[in-house]
Amino acid sequence: MTLIWATRGRTWGFRFLRDGGIEEPLRVYDIAFSGVEEDSEVWRPITGTREQREMVALRLPDPLGRQDRAGRVIPHDFVVLPPLADEIDSVEDGRHRIWPLVADQFERVWELSEPPSPTD
Repeated sequence: MTLIWATRGRTWGFRFLRDGGIEEPLRVYDIAFSGVEEDSEVWRPITGTREQREMVALRLPDPLGRQDRAGRVIPHDFVVLPPLADEIDSVEDGRHRIWPLVADQFERVWELSEPPSPTD
């Protein structure tokens, strides 16, 4: 499964926790979330091109309402690539299909003083 996941922890800033095995995840992330930077929830399909694959930008507020030390609800930004992207047709789909794939990982790392390196 190819999934880019960026989020914050209680004390560490916005970081990639999964890079989907993509050499430049920030470039792909920027394409996916361009124009929706301030939206609290996002479901946005992006049509593929010769240079860029089809993908879905998905942003969810933390399902447990966790907040960082500044009191902001933790956002979870995902760039979902096929074939999983084909199954995500709304924010709710993302909450039910994507969040369970990362919930345990986030539970383990969100209170760490430093996030781990990104994984595939």
